[in-house]
Amino acid sequence: MLRFSASGVRLDQALAFHAQTSRAKAQAWIEAGLVQVEGRVVTKPAYKLRGETVEASPPPPEAITVAAEEIPLQVLYEDEDLLVINKPAGMITHPAPGVYSGTLVNALLAHFGLEAPVQQRPEEVRPGIVHRLDKDTSGVMVVARHEAAHRRLAEAFAGRSVFKRYLALTEGIPREGTLTAPIGRHPVDRTRMHVGGIAARYAQTDFQVLASLSRHALVSAILHTGRTHQIRVHLKHLHAPILGDETYGKPSELIPRQALHAYELRFQHPRSGKYLHVVAPVPPDMARAWEALGGRWPEGISIAPA
Repeated sequence: MLRFSASGVRLDQALAFHAQTSRAKAQAWIEAGLVQVEGRVVTKPAYKLRGETVEASPPPPEAITVAAEEIPLQVLYEDEDLLVINKPAGMITHPAPGVYSGTLVNALLAHFGLEAPVQQRPEEVRPGIVHRLDKDTSGVMVVARHEAAHRRLAEAFAGRSVFKRYLALTEGIPREGTLTAPIGRHPVDRTRMHVGGIAARYAQTDFQVLASLSRHALVSAILHTGRTHQIRVHLKHLHAPILGDETYGKPSELIPRQALHAYELRFQHPRSGKYLHVVAPVPPDMARAWEALGGRWPEGISIAPA
């Protein structure tokens, strides 16, 4: 029950202010007979208050659920314990505030034939998610099909026993070798990360230039740690930000997102212990961007058909 007094304003305006909601929603409550003025139901949103006491009984908020959605997945490997997919650029890994549809989790719920628990917060619904990729980073991801597999895979990722190789197109040519540079939150822009930022944590990446042009490079990046935006931040630190990375570099006419792709994953199977080696071919948008720059693909790199 919400109770307040107001004078000289419309009922819907006052209700929206005191209920911290939109005016449209306040009007709907009034018209539904959920609002009383001095004990009398008033259904006109434009009613002018003159110091009266208003009592409102807004309906309980609707429960937000994460629905299964038939979103096609490019499956690279699947068995009774796990699933390995090639995540497209533009797909968010799991729900976030205000984003409850079109995520990898929505697709996985449909693929596994599951329903999200109603009592669970949407942001916490993560069936089988072991690790994540940024929205605009494409590439290989492994998903567990049951709790035992999830636990063992999570331990492998945490223990740094998973081989993870990315491919990136860069503006500039980075120094090759191993970069050990801690990463923390940017001191001014909290949406960005920064070498030596706030609460910086150990971060290590191996870089190799596979091919180069006058001002651009095709770079292999092997992660030894899994910090947020690690490759993007480390390449910026090396004065070679990723092509199209608007957060750490600048936009590009050649590609509408950061040209970063999780190309290769090698890990022990959680049941058999045998090593699985999975490759996600370079997507067409990155292939076109590199070729438009005049680059050629080194032998052995797998390219997805256009």
